[in-house]
Amino acid sequence: MNFNKVEFEFAAGTVEQLPNSDKPEIVFSGHSNVGKSSLINKLVQRKNLARVSSQPGKTATINFFNAEEFRLVDLPGYGYAKVSKAEKARWADLVEGYLSSQRNIVLIIQIIDIRHKPTKDDYDMLKFLYDSNAPFVIVLTKKDKLKKTAYEKRIDEVMDELEDFEGIELIPFSAIDGSGLNDVKEVIEEYIKG
Repeated sequence: MNFNKVEFEFAAGTVEQLPNSDKPEIVFSGHSNVGKSSLINKLVQRKNLARVSSQPGKTATINFFNAEEFRLVDLPGYGYAKVSKAEKARWADLVEGYLSSQRNIVLIIQIIDIRHKPTKDDYDMLKFLYDSNAPFVIVLTKKDKLKKTAYEKRIDEVMDELEDFEGIELIPFSAIDGSGLNDVKEVIEEYIKG
């Protein structure tokens, strides 16, 4: 499966603007500043296909990236405090509209920063995905920011923090050294091939 031939396709700011769902969609979801863009860029081996913003909460659209056999879909990051209530409501409507429309979503990659306990927004999203039987895995980003002992301690803590989501695969990942990248690619291929 070719992850390198991927192009930016479309940015949708409203549900009405969503493009046709004519290919399997791999969706990236997570808190603002959790490393979604870095994961997408590492996956496709490009520096800035997905824009990495120094300003969290900057992505206010659902961004579609077209590959030969599938689409990558980058949802707006949630939970960023410095955004107006109206803007937060618009994001929520957009994301909810996307997830509840009849799209060919084959996998949702829910991203959590391994260094921190999942936020209330993370838990809300996980509960939504879990309760609706959505196909999802959890990618734990920023693994490289922890030394070996701290990393092992956090993995144990994460297992406890996410115990309600039994059977969901956890993939530790680093955009810096690429560890975990092959696991992410394998799980995407597995879900696309069904």
